[in-house]
Amino acid sequence: MKSILFTMVVLSILATSAFSAPEPAIIQNAGQWTADIKFEPLRQLVYQPTETAKPRRFWYSIITIENRTGQDIGFFPKCDLMTDTFQILPAGKLVPKEVFSRLKQRHKRKYPLLQYLPKVKSQILQGEDNAIDVAIVWSDIKPEAKEVKLYIAGLSNETTAVDLPNGKNAAIYLRKTLELKFHLKGESVWRTDSDIQFKGKRWVMR
Repeated sequence: MKSILFTMVVLSILATSAFSAPEPAIIQNAGQWTADIKFEPLRQLVYQPTETAKPRRFWYSIITIENRTGQDIGFFPKCDLMTDTFQILPAGKLVPKEVFSRLKQRHKRKYPLLQYLPKVKSQILQGEDNAIDVAIVWSDIKPEAKEVKLYIAGLSNETTAVDLPNGKNAAIYLRKTLELKFHLKGESVWRTDSDIQFKGKRWVMR
């Protein structure tokens, strides 16, 4: 909870301060890298552990990461889901391990070697043969939400420091992060995957 509140405070400061949030470099400096990524649209999975248990909805995306940087790279991801109701959910929190088992079964034909984000090794080797498919899962969002943004950090080592306007010389460090934006149509209880519309992607410092 503290980390979520801190993130909301930081976002508010960046949005309201006289300083605009920094953007990723158009041309990265020597030593900086960004992995290649493909992604599946945001999808839902309803999980009911027993016949008498209440069904729970989860949200997920599958990403494929390929390292073409010319060197083995470290992978230290941080993946958040944020709604237009300012709900921020860290990936994997309150997600039973059985949910990934269901996802792996659902996508076994296309992604036979699908990995779960918390279990991915902290190094990605070079080359197409070492590309990895990763499932990122979040718990359910508030039903009134109409917009969702996914923030996937760990795909680049580009960082920057931003001074906070509090007079104490405090600073926060931001990472180059992939932002995926989706619009949700319809009512939450009747919403299907076809009601999730992809609205765009961009790289941000977050």
